[in-house]
This record gives sequence, C-alpha cells and structure tokens, in this order.
Amino acid sequence: MNQIVESKEMEMPTPLIFTDNAVKKVKALIEEEGQPELKLRVFVSGGGCSGFQYGFTFEETTNEDDTQVTKDSVTLLIDPMSLQYLLGAEIDYQDSVQGSQFVIKNPNAQTTCGCGSSFSA
Repeated sequence: MNQIVESKEMEMPTPLIFTDNAVKKVKALIEEEGQPELKLRVFVSGGGCSGFQYGFTFEETTNEDDTQVTKDSVTLLIDPMSLQYLLGAEIDYQDSVQGSQFVIKNPNAQTTCGCGSSFSA
C-alpha cells in the first residue's frame, strides 16, 4: 500500500524534508531526461566506511510499500527499510567550491564519514 504525503496538505508529519533547492535540482534533471514521469528514489544500503550509505536513483514505477513525498510536482520515493533510517532527515542540494551534490542531514546518524555519504545508526 502506497503512503502518499503532500507537503502542503499534511495529514501526518512529513517523514523527511525535501528542500526547495533539492526540488529545483530534481526538476531540472527530470527535464533534461525528457521523462516527466520520473521519481527520485532515496535509499540506504549497507556499505561505505561507516556501515550504511545513501543512494539516489530515478525510477518510473512506485513499489506498493513505498512512502512518497511530493513537493512542487516532484515525487521522492522511500522504501520501508530506508525510511526507518531516514525519518526526520533533510535532503538538500548544495553548490559550493568543492562541487555540487545532494546532501542528507540525518538526525538518526550517530557518526558520519568525512565525505558525508556514509553513516552509522
């Protein structure tokens, strides 16, 4: 069963925060692909120097048990296993002198590695 959360009309707390900068970047990437039905999946998998690592991928389909967060017509998909590690996290997109990247600020992470792409919970 899909769980859909609209950021503007919340019936329950939003499971994670999808910043305006992240939404803007995802919209631009979807437009580049020319496939408006694409959704951004964020996930947590085992690996990295701290035990878990974040991942992003575009998908056209939604799994039955995915949680969906929609903001400004951009949909973020999170599977149930990843959701438990991402609950309350903020997904942002930052441009800096070191480069441009999606950044996850995760209150569930006990430690993070120097590159910021892996964590322990």
